[in-house]
Amino acid sequence: MRVDSYASVLVLALVASSAGCKDHAPQPPELSTLTGAALGEGRVPIVTEPKLASWAPEGRIETVATFNGAMPTGVTVSRSGRIFVNYPRWGDDVPFTVGEVKLGTAVAYPNEAINRVPAPGKLESGFLAVQSVVVDPLDRLWVLDTGSIKMGKSELGGAKLVGIDLQKDAVFKTIVFPRNVALPTSYPNDVRFDLRRGKAGMAFITDSAGEGSNAIIVVDLDSGRSWRRLVDHPSTKAEKGFLPIVEGRPMMNRDPGKPVKNLSMGADGIAISNDGKLLYYCPLASRRLYAVSTDALADEKLPDAEVAKTVKDLGEKPASDGLESDADGRVYATSYEGNAILRRRSDGLYETLVSDTRVLWPDTLSLANDGFLYFTANQLHRQPQYNDGVERRQKPYVLFRVKVDANPVALK
Repeated sequence: MRVDSYASVLVLALVASSAGCKDHAPQPPELSTLTGAALGEGRVPIVTEPKLASWAPEGRIETVATFNGAMPTGVTVSRSGRIFVNYPRWGDDVPFTVGEVKLGTAVAYPNEAINRVPAPGKLESGFLAVQSVVVDPLDRLWVLDTGSIKMGKSELGGAKLVGIDLQKDAVFKTIVFPRNVALPTSYPNDVRFDLRRGKAGMAFITDSAGEGSNAIIVVDLDSGRSWRRLVDHPSTKAEKGFLPIVEGRPMMNRDPGKPVKNLSMGADGIAISNDGKLLYYCPLASRRLYAVSTDALADEKLPDAEVAKTVKDLGEKPASDGLESDADGRVYATSYEGNAILRRRSDGLYETLVSDTRVLWPDTLSLANDGFLYFTANQLHRQPQYNDGVERRQKPYVLFRVKVDANPVALK
């Protein structure tokens, strides 16, 4: 059939059909079978294209708060429902690095003074650059300060763990990490607690340094002593050549004037099992989930090689920033490549809780007593250092939540 006769044939077919001659009318070919040349240059298609399949969202997420200033990373929720967030000093204008969300807006917490960058020599007195906030099983807020501005050198006295009494809104404990624990290259990232250990409990922290040594940091909350475990063990290191694909684009360090490099952030996400026997963790630049014995981590005298023998490779998972766990023994993992959150069941299989194009780099997870899983979406991958110096983030950043009908782990 000639192309220039196609419209005529279609008209004849319609006329024939209306005259009751449908069975004998010439049938034009399907539009989808015609090539561009057959349609004729510049012609407008006659047949309407059918609706095409698109992204199928999963889970019903709710917006808790939006942020039009600095990008948040961490979130945590108290038993009474108070919500706390933090903003590391990576380059944004950060008027306060720890905040409490009130009526959808974050305000400095516990006050503005402690959130001002402390003077040199007085780094213990204030928050320098906070990466994580976590409410413990006794409903106390712990602030994990990296001691590092723009992910540079971790300053001695700046890297610390600070406990805040939520009844008094006042600091009750400050534990400064010594130089052999928080190295100049260290980046203390996230923390979990088992308050049954020792006199006042223990904290476990990931050191996700992009350049330098990675490890799990263990802290005795009573004495303030701390030590490093799994130092540069393969499970705490970034996978060599790791290349995540986020929003359809390869994600690499692309700072103008510098060589393009693969991501190198090590141990990042962290969660503790419901019985306190295992610590789950994962490097940021990896798709593996690991677990290690908390008894081994907590034994300060045990050689690191013996601790390493207790490490378990739990297999592949999504490339994740944040991890969380629940009282039923399940582990939650963000998927920054898939705009999603998944849950690992006790049988090792994963189920999707959230899949939504609005979830642009899900960062920290926090399971609250109200049965909701709270999480930040901060577009981390759109920062200039991953995009040849181009700022691709679009405000506002978001704090979401999704109902999961689970209870948080409470080791107290």
